[in-house]
Amino acid sequence: MRNSNLTLLILCLTILTACAQNKKENKFITWDDFVDGFGKEMVSAEDVFNNMAENGLKENTMTKMDFTFVSDKKENLVKLGEFLKTHYLYSVQELKKNDELWEINGETNEFPITADNLLYWGLDMYKRGYEFDAAIDAYGGLFDPKSAKYPDLDTSKSDYYFDRGVDCYNNGDLSGAIFNWSLTIAIDPEEPSAYYSRAVVKNELYAWKSALKDYDKAIEIAPKFSKALVNRGGLKDENGDYQGAIADYHTVLQLDNADVEDKQQAYFNLGNTYLNLKDEKRACENWNKALELGADYAKDRINEHCK
Repeated sequence: MRNSNLTLLILCLTILTACAQNKKENKFITWDDFVDGFGKEMVSAEDVFNNMAENGLKENTMTKMDFTFVSDKKENLVKLGEFLKTHYLYSVQELKKNDELWEINGETNEFPITADNLLYWGLDMYKRGYEFDAAIDAYGGLFDPKSAKYPDLDTSKSDYYFDRGVDCYNNGDLSGAIFNWSLTIAIDPEEPSAYYSRAVVKNELYAWKSALKDYDKAIEIAPKFSKALVNRGGLKDENGDYQGAIADYHTVLQLDNADVEDKQQAYFNLGNTYLNLKDEKRACENWNKALELGADYAKDRINEHCK
């Protein structure tokens, strides 16, 4: 099992409407606009994929996407364009004014198009647009079915795609990370770290149900995968499955191979879950156990809730 080097999610494995720390004081695209449009964005990605498939697209065809973002402020798109060039290595054209709005056009690098990949790319761009108070306005695929190229799925490429996914994630290219870990899984469907890593990013893109399935698969393959258990517990907690979360945390605490950081996190998250269940006594017991193991981040909860 590979070491993904991804940050363990601690406090906020949340559903879309609850993730308050991601709210911004946007004026062009408000948080309510973002939440309301999320489902529509998923439908748009499906429509674009179906249209491309009708025009000859085959599964995993290496394809560039062109895209347009709009905003009411030029500086929003300038910053967004620089971010996409730096973190995604996309090409971006000069800004132009279109009636009352500014727009910026660009083109991705090639990536393997599947329905899922296009969905997560669309959600990634939707999220990035919101972060810069801009909206993804249109996108489409640039491909020639007569000269289609496909990724190399030789077994020797598994490590390459996994490591490339980690590089994409560390650089801020969320959808690029998903593309590469999906290729890892296509080559080696029994690699738990690829499912775990992909789950982390899917949850960052608010696709928590799909993230949960990836955590489930990682744990099915590697039942003692403590970080996957902690993260899955956090995801269950945030979506109201408190008993399921508690079960995952207790599993971690019973593992001989779990490192101290995972046990700190399991105790801390147990405290959070018991707080959600209105059981402050058990919450405080578990936060204190986390603190005893060296989790200084538990102090704030103890000071707030434990007398």
